[in-house]
Parts: sequence; structure tokens; C-alpha cells
Amino acid sequence: MSKVLPGDSTTKDILPLMVTHEGPGQRNWGLLVTGIIGGTLVALYSVATPFITPALRKHCLPFVPATSKQIENVLNVLKGRNGCLVDIGSGDGRIVIAAAKVGFKAVGYELNPWLVWYSRYRAWREGVHREAKFYISDLWKMPQLEEKLGEELQLDARVVACRFPFPHWKPNHSIGEGIDTVWAYDFESFSRIKKRVQL
Repeated sequence: MSKVLPGDSTTKDILPLMVTHEGPGQRNWGLLVTGIIGGTLVALYSVATPFITPALRKHCLPFVPATSKQIENVLNVLKGRNGCLVDIGSGDGRIVIAAAKVGFKAVGYELNPWLVWYSRYRAWREGVHREAKFYISDLWKMPQLEEKLGEELQLDARVVACRFPFPHWKPNHSIGEGIDTVWAYDFESFSRIKKRVQL
């Protein structure tokens, strides 16, 4: 007869060992779940990166959609004009599409490829895809934007800035207030740059 000593707990610590047979179906489920989680993380990374990286640049310019008041201000500044409109940093294409609807041949340049593709879809959906074009481009790779515009713009050109005015140009007109402010620059503003370049 065996005797259990008061401090001995060998019989209490023994747990039954359960052996399960892991079939190929269970292993496949594990691989499937791992693949789904990995694919989801890669997809989130590829979608989020173009929105986050502009905030990490020297000049922080995150995507902020144009308000309806801002679009109205841009169209007011362009009243009585026609021809081409170029939007640098076009975001989701609201200004380009609105300009195309009133008769401009409009082009938008945007760094974020997701926003360019979305803009192209919106232009198609709104029926202005022939008048509104969108391209992926990094404006920070352009040498001194003010100088480039000053050298290349025609005499009857008008430059319109939203949210970020040109630091060395004096606007001829401004409309709105706060984030809806729009600055218009005519030949007198950028002709100073042309004169400096010619000297």
C-alpha cells in the first residue's frame, strides 16, 4: 500500500496528455489565415503610404480636399477667361473637374497615385474625362516654381493659388478668407521674375 506524504503532490500535478491528430486541413487553414493577414497589411501599407509621406517631407503638404467655397472662389477669379487650367497639387481633382465643366481644358498634377486614379474616375463619372486630365508628378522636383512660371507663362496667363500663396509675388486679386482664400496673380506679378532673369 502506497502512502502519500503531506508535502508530496505528485498525484495532483499529473494532467492527462491529449494527443490530437493534426490533419492537412488544419495546416492549410493556418497558412490561409496568415496569408490573409499578411496581404491585408501589405494593402494597408500601400494605400496609406502616399497619404503619410508628404507630411514627412521638408515642406509638409498633406492632402486637404478643396471646399465648395474654395472651388467657387477659383471659378470667380477665372470668370471671363477660357483656355487651359493647370492645377499643381490637384488632390482629388475637384478644382480641375469644376473648371472642365465650365469649359476649360484642365490638367491636374498630383504626387499621390491613389488620388490621381480617383480623380480620373471622378472625371469619367462626371462626363468631363476628355477635358480633364490627371498626371502623377512631384512638384518638389521642379526647380523654383515661381521662376519657372515667370519664365514660361504667356502675357495673358493668370496664376491662381489656393491655401498657399506664392511668397515672392504680390497678388492682383484675392477672394475669400481663411482656408478658402484664393490669390490671383496676373502678368504684373510674374513679369518681375522675367525681368530679373533677363538681367
